[in-house]
Amino acid sequence: MKKNNSKYKILILGVSGYLGQALYRELGPYYKTFGTYRTPKTDYERNHQFFQYLMEEDDIYEILQACKPDIVISALRGDFNAQTIAHQHLAEYAIEHGTKVVFLSSANAFDAYSKFPSYELDKTLSHSVYGHFKIKIENMLLRLPKKQVAILRLPMVFGNNCPRIQEIKQNISEKEPVEVFPNLIMNVTLDKKVTQQVHYIINRNKNGIFHLGSTDLVHHDDFIKEIVTGITPQHVPLKMVYTTNEDRYLAVLPKFNKLPKHLQITSQTVLEELKN
Repeated sequence: MKKNNSKYKILILGVSGYLGQALYRELGPYYKTFGTYRTPKTDYERNHQFFQYLMEEDDIYEILQACKPDIVISALRGDFNAQTIAHQHLAEYAIEHGTKVVFLSSANAFDAYSKFPSYELDKTLSHSVYGHFKIKIENMLLRLPKKQVAILRLPMVFGNNCPRIQEIKQNISEKEPVEVFPNLIMNVTLDKKVTQQVHYIINRNKNGIFHLGSTDLVHHDDFIKEIVTGITPQHVPLKMVYTTNEDRYLAVLPKFNKLPKHLQITSQTVLEELKN
C-alpha cells in the first residue's frame, strides 16, 4: 500500500489515549490523520493535525467542520454524558456529510450474559454502567446508514506498555497483591493487532459489527499468572476476587464477520508478545 494515501481523511477522537496513540502510529503514515487530545503536551500542540478537545466544554462539530474527515474513529474516554452528546453530534454530522464512523466498543456490552461467549449478532445486555453506556452509543450509531458504521467490540487489550501491564508491574514493585478473577472466562487481544484490524477494515471499506478478540478463551487468573511469571521469577501474591461461584463468560468471539487468518490472534500470541 502506498504511504500517505490521500484517499481518506481520518479523525481519531481520543488520539492521546493508549489505543488512540497506537491507531495514530498505524494509520498516520498511510492517511491524512487528525486527532483530538485532552491534556496539552508540547508534541500535540506542535502537530497541526491535532486539536485540543474538552468534551464537557467544546462542541465536536467545530472540529469536524475544521478537518472534514471521511472516517471518524471514536476512542474517546471520560464522562459518559459528555461522550453521549459528542456522539449525537457526530451522528448528525455523519448523516449530513456521509462520514463513516468506527466505534471502539467493549465486551461489556454483553456483561449481563454469563453462561456463554457472545457473537456479533447476539442481543446486547449489560448490568454495568460502562456496558450500558457502550450499548447506548452502539444503538445510536447503528441507526446510521449501514455502510457508514463499523462497531468494533474489544475484549481486554494488552500491550507491553498498556495500563493493565503498568498496574501489574507497579503492584509487583510495591509488593502489593495482583488482582485476579478465577471464575472469569474471557478472550484477549494486543494493541498492535487491533490497529492492524482497524487498518484493514478502513482499507477494505468494511462495515457492520466486528468482534476483535482472540479466537480462543482463557481463564483470567491463569492468563494473569502467566503474565506475572514473564515479568518476574519471584513469588507474587494474588488477590482472588470471586464475583460468582460459577464460571462466567465475558468474551466476544467472531462468527459472521471473520477477518483474514493473518489478522486473527490467539491468547498464546498475546502472551508471547508480552514476554518480548
